[in-house]
Amino acid sequence: MNVPRTRAIGAAGVLAATALTLSACGAAPATGTTASGKSVASATSAADFGGMDALVAAAKKEGTLNAIALPRDWANYGAVIDGFTKKYGIKVQDENPEGASQDELNAITSRKGQDRAPDVVDLGSSFALSGAQQGLFAAYKVAGFDKIPGAQKDAQARWYNDYGGYISIGCDAKRVKECPKTFADLLKPEYKGQVALNGNPTKAGAAFGAVYAAALANGGSFDNIQPGIDFFGKLKKAGNFDPVQATPATIEKGETPISVDWDYLNSGYADEFRGKGVDWQVTVPSDGRYSQYYSQAVNASAPHPAAARLWEEYLYSAEGQNLFLKGYARPALMDAMKQAGTLDTAAAAKLAAVSGTPSFPTPDQTDKAKQVVTEKWAAAVS
Repeated sequence: MNVPRTRAIGAAGVLAATALTLSACGAAPATGTTASGKSVASATSAADFGGMDALVAAAKKEGTLNAIALPRDWANYGAVIDGFTKKYGIKVQDENPEGASQDELNAITSRKGQDRAPDVVDLGSSFALSGAQQGLFAAYKVAGFDKIPGAQKDAQARWYNDYGGYISIGCDAKRVKECPKTFADLLKPEYKGQVALNGNPTKAGAAFGAVYAAALANGGSFDNIQPGIDFFGKLKKAGNFDPVQATPATIEKGETPISVDWDYLNSGYADEFRGKGVDWQVTVPSDGRYSQYYSQAVNASAPHPAAARLWEEYLYSAEGQNLFLKGYARPALMDAMKQAGTLDTAAAAKLAAVSGTPSFPTPDQTDKAKQVVTEKWAAAVS
């Protein structure tokens, strides 16, 4: 799903529009060919380059990676970006770090053929599915592709999950007498005007996940997200839901003392605000246990196609996956790394406690739920 520390994936349209305007010039550079004679833009694995060393060389020759909507404090992306640059000497240009998943797709379509188009995107799952359906992504299998769980990747390798977590309730225990532990608790009158989301669920994966979790907590299912929309409508009518986007700034000021967000983001808040007068407590609600992952994809028209593919290889290496884990996010290759003995067990031990095994909606279920939210959200919370 996406906030200086977190990824504000429900970014303001003005920011997105401004970014698009500024980048509406310049042609994309030539892509060249691989050792196998393929164009770099059509390479489907490192083997097409002649191996990792050849891929690294091609990426270094390009020298730049265009990223978008990656706040440094979202799932430890700052350390990920720094690690990639240190290892390969490739500069990462991260535009509009507060952008939304939809903004990323818009940037791909509006900048096609331009040198400032995104090379890679990190999207909420429903947006990854939408982008693949629109033909926006290149098929590329990272070295660890076969180890990514089947339910967490596109069979054609146009997208695959990189990290994820559970929807949680974050609460400032110094401002809230008794922090809520469940979705049902959020309806209590003492939380009037205190409950916020990380963005708008029609644009932001984190907020969309919160609505899905609320649906599961109120008799809904992966096939029926309507109870989640109804829940937030009820929360708004009760005066408890504040439609302002929760950010580190709003939390520190006490404007959004309760935030329904991914557990890795809320856990990051706890670290960030320790010693700043904010006692941020994190709970995964037992009545709405919903887990979701974000997905990586390579722009089919990436101006730096080799760097884009090397970035994916880095993210799915043990080094990259463990960096996500240090940001409290659950890496997609976590089980495989446990078996291989490459998992950072100290970081894994700090994850928010959750019981049971998560289940995931299918791409079709997610796509349909997204359509329902897009059609009905505004009326429900108006």
